[in-house]
Amino acid sequence: MCSDLARLAWRCRRGMLELDLLLQGFLEHGYDELGKAQRMRFVQLLELNDQQLLDYLMEREIPKERDDVELISKIRHAARP
Repeated sequence: MCSDLARLAWRCRRGMLELDLLLQGFLEHGYDELGKAQRMRFVQLLELNDQQLLDYLMEREIPKERDDVELISKIRHAARP
């Protein structure tokens, strides 16, 4: 599992400071609280391009799926100091 988490941490490094802070903060402070389905959805969200993901996380756009809205909210809240 440790290597899976390391791979996930690598995928959270995006090259945009805002995304890096939000995603890595969530990985450190919120990911462990997710169930299996939400963890799988988090991995799927990482497949989005940087701009789309940033738009969701900055609330400039709202995901169509209710589960994604909830997960995006968790990511935003976990990354706060």
